[in-house]
Amino acid sequence: MGPRFFKYTNKLWVAFLLIVLIANRGIINYLLPLMDKTEARYAEIARIMVETNNWILLQIDYNIPFWAKPPLSTWLTAISIKVFGLHEFYIRLPYLIITLIILFFISRYDKNNNKIFFLTPLILLSIPEFYLHAGVVSTDTILNFSIILVMLSFWEIVGKGSGSKWWYGFFIGIGLGLLSKGPIILILTIPPIFIWLFIYKKEFKKLKKIPIFKGLSLTFLISFPWYYLTELKSPGFINYFVYGEHFRRFFDSEWKGDLYGFAKQQPFGIIWLFSIIAIFPWSIAIISSFNKIIKGAYKNKWVCFLVCWMLFTPVFFTFSSSLIHTYTLPMTTPAALLISHYWSEIKLRKYFLFISMLLYLTILPVFYSGLVDESIRNNCDEELVKNSLVSDYSLFYLNYKSFSSRFYSLGTIKEINIEELKEKIINQEKFAVIIENSEIKKIDLSTIKKLKRIKKTKKKNLYIHNY
Repeated sequence: MGPRFFKYTNKLWVAFLLIVLIANRGIINYLLPLMDKTEARYAEIARIMVETNNWILLQIDYNIPFWAKPPLSTWLTAISIKVFGLHEFYIRLPYLIITLIILFFISRYDKNNNKIFFLTPLILLSIPEFYLHAGVVSTDTILNFSIILVMLSFWEIVGKGSGSKWWYGFFIGIGLGLLSKGPIILILTIPPIFIWLFIYKKEFKKLKKIPIFKGLSLTFLISFPWYYLTELKSPGFINYFVYGEHFRRFFDSEWKGDLYGFAKQQPFGIIWLFSIIAIFPWSIAIISSFNKIIKGAYKNKWVCFLVCWMLFTPVFFTFSSSLIHTYTLPMTTPAALLISHYWSEIKLRKYFLFISMLLYLTILPVFYSGLVDESIRNNCDEELVKNSLVSDYSLFYLNYKSFSSRFYSLGTIKEINIEELKEKIINQEKFAVIIENSEIKKIDLSTIKKLKRIKKTKKKNLYIHNY
């Protein structure tokens, strides 16, 4: 009775922790406004998609094409908006659902001798980068799902011999990856697979049964129609997206072709620091057990496969100067699977689990304490756009329109320059204008004195002008 009771209570506790973590993420998804620039940008693109009913050509603003990413994540967001509305929770809902699908999918790889129910999903959900993307409107969650589908489908066929049906999961994953973030799906999956095959050369013979024609046809049917129709509607897309975004962006620090922002210049090798932070505190457990893991990779095909999968991403981006922390997301699943595999051998494992749980269980108290309110206001213009004092005013943004201001104004906010601002004052028009601090310095004092400031944040100000 004792062991059975332990097993039963163990399931209850793990289920409770998973529910708390997921609920915690869901509450944050509900309460947090859409942040500039990434979240608000993709939410606004989806909102325009629904409003214009144009489901082929993504638009960063009305009649301005968005060539930087494929549409899969935008389609999911747009469908959620269409069905449920424009609330932040519904906009983030597809990413929470995909997260849950990933958690259930990888639960099949739990080791029976770990004696902890749903251990791998629990570890994965406690990894900061993965947890963050359970509620972020972006392309990365869908790409990560595609990578997981490709890699684990390959493992099922070649590593476990589960049957040729998994090849269809492999090719579907590639198709979804091409629709979620483009050719990067091939870069982050095919090389680590071939590195593993080079180490375990005997496994090459299993590739003879690949349904090449059917598989590639499936990938083609999933992804090619959108690429073709988009190039047809907006010539130049293929050249910009495939060549510019996937090659020059990462390897040419002088590339000036980014149409939607700027390259995030970082020191070479910074991806390794990002990786340690992204997986903390489990990165410490992996580093402390690294010698054991590497030795295990020579004896265990599964361990070797996970190491190739996990390490290829930071190796690939080591010599890229244009990257952000989200590029570490593909590492999180193999990292969780590795930790789960070596669970019984990891020293201080209970402390790592406790620290990771504590980090997330303090998020809501910190959120409600008001400590992050200023940071939210500085990265989202919802309060400025929805200020009750400007409801009867035409709303403008000086020299720029933030994505959150576009989204929360439902696309009605207009961009004006300084000369147009002065003209409106001379014409005694009634209007409101958002001006960033850096732009205020460019306006003469006599013009500023004619505006009344009604809201101030660290980075910008909201003014009104009464005629």
